[in-house]
Amino acid sequence: MSTAPLTTLVLESTFAQELGELAVPWTADDVADPRLLVLNEPLAVELGLDPAWLQSQEGARLLVGNLVPRGASPVAQAYSGHQFGSFSPRLGDGRALLLGEVVDARGRRRDLHLKGSGRTPFARGGDGLAAVGPMLREYIVSEAMHALGVPTTRSLAVVATGRQVRRETLLPGAVLARVASSHLRVGTFQYARASGDLGLLRRLADHAISRHHPGAAGAENPYLALFESVVAAQASLVARWMLVGFVHGVMNTDNTTISGETIDYGPCAFLDAFDPAAVYSSIDHGGRYSYRNQPVAAQWNLARLAEALLPLLHEDQEQAVSLAEEALAAFARQYSAAWSAGMRSKLGLPEDLEDEVASSLVDEVLVLLQQNRVDWTSFFRALSGTARDGASAARDLVLDLPAFDAWAGRWLAVGPDPEAMDRVNPVHIPRNHLVEEALAAAVDGDLDPLGRLLEAVTSPYEERPGLERYAAGPPDDFGAYTTYCGT
Repeated sequence: MSTAPLTTLVLESTFAQELGELAVPWTADDVADPRLLVLNEPLAVELGLDPAWLQSQEGARLLVGNLVPRGASPVAQAYSGHQFGSFSPRLGDGRALLLGEVVDARGRRRDLHLKGSGRTPFARGGDGLAAVGPMLREYIVSEAMHALGVPTTRSLAVVATGRQVRRETLLPGAVLARVASSHLRVGTFQYARASGDLGLLRRLADHAISRHHPGAAGAENPYLALFESVVAAQASLVARWMLVGFVHGVMNTDNTTISGETIDYGPCAFLDAFDPAAVYSSIDHGGRYSYRNQPVAAQWNLARLAEALLPLLHEDQEQAVSLAEEALAAFARQYSAAWSAGMRSKLGLPEDLEDEVASSLVDEVLVLLQQNRVDWTSFFRALSGTARDGASAARDLVLDLPAFDAWAGRWLAVGPDPEAMDRVNPVHIPRNHLVEEALAAAVDGDLDPLGRLLEAVTSPYEERPGLERYAAGPPDDFGAYTTYCGT
């Protein structure tokens, strides 16, 4: 690693300075000839970075961690985690580095973080590396999620390392540069609590309040208010996942953020045919993180956060547990309210429609979609045409036409708003077959399919000539879909 003035970029290190027990100073592996594959120019501008400079050889060296601004202190972060229900006390950034924090053009503090930058003290048996395909997957899906309005980490760039990475076969290596409001996780709090250092736990909570939930600082019980804020953020986040048909795939506590942002796009996918039991992760054999289980998994993870925070909630253990249980109980109500409001919007229902009528329409359409294995995204987008002028595109997706007609008659009777529907129901999502097509081409050196897919998914609500295939469901021969973590 070399340092440079880079006067246009200042990387601060408040996490490492305030929470040194959770940070191991480290450097990225040397990359002899980094080659930029894709750069998020609008995000670069938001961060105050010059896109033209980032496309230079020096810029590429920054994006793999080999050129670090003077004064910056790259670290690997420590955290624990429940992985598929089993607790691992020492996980941490095994193949990642926090380069530092940028204060962006709007005054927001944001992490600049690398993934695939080499082994760290937390690597355990891993090689610390990443391959081009999984890093481009995270770039595609995170930027699509951002465009859909889902809180998420962002992807700044993917840089090829020229190094081969051994997985099932040899694959070309890459580093992802991503941006987040922070990388604080439920697992970060679990690590601090497991250390037995209540001073560290309190400093971590104060850091999280300052960075993400400043309103909690003035509460009568700031740490309870912090927990309540995280519960609300996660309830809203998971409802948004469900509404767009996103399946995270690996909802471990180390992948549950304090900020309420989606993090870690490994074994993830979007629903094609609606199936509440959908699982796309190669390692989720029991369906723990299936589509329908995501709210349950999120609440379970928040219970683990509550356990970590107990000593801060009240000096009396029983009182602390009671406060935590009451706060956690709000998750189900908040999630249900967010989901119901979102489904009302997807169906274009009038605001003054009685809840009983709205709930019946929502429940019935979900049964219809499941029984007929209807494409989730295509159906809701096409449905606005039914409301607008009686178009048959949504009806044509359903095998049981009498059932659709009966439901649609009740739905049309309440006066749905097609324009409002088009504002929340996307035309384009990262279709699984198109993601695989783009990744396979990119690994072979052809980035054009990636560019076209990104063009579609980063403007998801716009119907544009020439992008029709990006709105279509998978071909009949696409088959069952499985994704992998990339390590």
